[in-house]
Amino acid sequence: SPQGAGGGDGSPSSAAAETPSAEDFSLSLLDTNLPAEAETELRSFIAKRLSKGALFEGMGNVASVGLSIPENKVGCYYCRFHQENLLEMATLESDTNAPEYVVCFLGGSEKDGTFRLELDKYIQSLKIKLDLEQNPLESCVKPSLRSWFEDAVCPIQRVVQLFQEELAALLHAALSYTPVEVKNADERTEKDIGRFVAAASLQGLVQEGTMTSLCIAMTEEQHKSMIIDCSGPQPQLHNAGSNRFCEDWMHAFLNGAEAGNPFLFRQILENFKLKAIQDINNLKRFIRQAEMNHYALFRCYLFLRNCGSGDVLLKIVKVEHAEMPEARNVVTVLEEFMRE
Repeated sequence: SPQGAGGGDGSPSSAAAETPSAEDFSLSLLDTNLPAEAETELRSFIAKRLSKGALFEGMGNVASVGLSIPENKVGCYYCRFHQENLLEMATLESDTNAPEYVVCFLGGSEKDGTFRLELDKYIQSLKIKLDLEQNPLESCVKPSLRSWFEDAVCPIQRVVQLFQEELAALLHAALSYTPVEVKNADERTEKDIGRFVAAASLQGLVQEGTMTSLCIAMTEEQHKSMIIDCSGPQPQLHNAGSNRFCEDWMHAFLNGAEAGNPFLFRQILENFKLKAIQDINNLKRFIRQAEMNHYALFRCYLFLRNCGSGDVLLKIVKVEHAEMPEARNVVTVLEEFMRE
């Protein structure tokens, strides 16, 4: 891509290399925007990983790589794959194996592995595109290599810049499993919002049954979904909710915007989710203690009142403790206290 080599400011770089089936793992360069010396160093790094059997089909890895570029050390995502149709043709026509490929994306710092899942999906979409079009990789690799950073890494940054202080409502919707409906937005903006909500939710961090029950509970409430109207310069939100917890984290995102580093936004998002999970676990612990201790019940109430996200936490624990009579009674009392 035209931005140059990857660096600590999040500027991206990319490279693709063909790996013949030879035992020495020699690599043929297909496309890169790295300087020649740095490209040779990267090729050597990938060859060593291949020789150790450290690259599995379709599974990306992130490692720190030292290259002869101003940033010296950068985070490198690399993934190995092959085209299905080429493999089938090779099996039918000859005994030689179809070529395999390694794609490398460079950016951020050596500590940045936060976008690995997004990049895995990006590589999978590239592979599907190749399989459907039945074109050699060389003919369509360059546009995909150029756009990886914008497509996979920048959506969170774009959403923060678009929503500004309204971001608190989007964080609240993600945390509370409130359905989000986007209207009058272009395709990229709609995808960006969907990715942000998915990345900010606690999906995979709370039990799957709890998540399903929460989604049902939120959908059955009076305001079924939050509607985002993108017809104007600023998104207009309807049926939006918020709390002090989400507003505090919204300010963290806006403060991070000054650095202009998209990797930083993802780290803030991970910290947001980590704090939410810590608060949920603390509340669960207090509820267990409150089943036998009235003082612990009061501590539960104080915690809910002071944490800034008591409205959401109470809904989550209510769903999780629905089948536990003692805990359910504690939650009922807490709901009454919070209403008063």
